[in-house]
Amino acid sequence: MARVKGAMMTRKRRNKVLKAAKGYWGSKSKHFKMANQAVMKSLSYAYTGRKLKKRDFRSLWITRISAACKMNDINYSKFMHGLKVAGIEINRKMLAEMAVNNYAAFVQLVEVAKKAN
Repeated sequence: MARVKGAMMTRKRRNKVLKAAKGYWGSKSKHFKMANQAVMKSLSYAYTGRKLKKRDFRSLWITRISAACKMNDINYSKFMHGLKVAGIEINRKMLAEMAVNNYAAFVQLVEVAKKAN
C-alpha cells in the first residue's frame, strides 16, 4: 500500500489558523504555534462574549424599565409582580422598548400593575 503524506492538509490547516490570526501583534501573527494559541484563546473569549451579551442586554432592559417605573411612583419589583398577578405576560425587552418609544402605553401598564397589587 502506498504511503500517504499529509503535507497538503497540514499546510491548509496552518494557513487557516494564520489567516485567523492576521492583525495580531508580533509573532502571534507569524508563527504557527503562537498563532494557534492566540486563536484558540480568542475563540474561547468570543464564545464567552456571546453568553455575556445576553446578560448585559437583560441588565440594560431592567435598568430602563426601572427608570420608567420610578417616574410613575412604583418600583421595578412591584411593577413586575403587578403584571404577573394581572396575567400580563410581556418580556423585559418589549417593556423596555415601550418605556423608551411608547411611554403612554407603558403608563397604562403601570396603572394595571398598581391595581393588581
